[in-house]
Amino acid sequence: MDIIERIKARDESALRLLMEQYGDMLLRTAWLLLRDRQSAEEAVQDTFIQAYAKIGQLKDPQRLRAWLITIVVNRCRMRQRTWNWRNIFPAAESGAWVQDEAGTSAGAEELFIAEWHNLQLSEAVRSLDYIYRECLTLYYFHEMSIREISGQLRLPDNTVKSRLSRGRILLKQILEKEGHVL
Repeated sequence: MDIIERIKARDESALRLLMEQYGDMLLRTAWLLLRDRQSAEEAVQDTFIQAYAKIGQLKDPQRLRAWLITIVVNRCRMRQRTWNWRNIFPAAESGAWVQDEAGTSAGAEELFIAEWHNLQLSEAVRSLDYIYRECLTLYYFHEMSIREISGQLRLPDNTVKSRLSRGRILLKQILEKEGHVL
């Protein structure tokens, strides 16, 4: 029995498997969009709760990943709209969540430099307005096409293109201002 059928049958071990398989990807997406680790974790947790409750609405099992991304993006949008105490008292934790993408054969110095560059890029992306972060994250991190993004966000293709273009320009300006080589 596949994971979707097991979740429909309310098998909690299948939910844990789903969380293991997609949790890091969804957390990174939420973190890039919300700029706060705790809010991102809450958005991902809400995503899995909603996915577990509404798995019957998933029409095409091949679109599970896209369906989960849609849910987490909507949860992030909801969190952006709702006022909460963290707007007054921002998280003291500035430690960024960066997934180690370097291979184990790289030396400590290369790993440090790669992580530092990832951290700088992540911070630059997080400094952008939400509408640009959203499009850039879906396009580059999730490798979605413009058409897929426009369908996901319910926006015209040209709006997505202009947000991507403007987001890239702003990102380049931020990185150049900080003295990063592009």
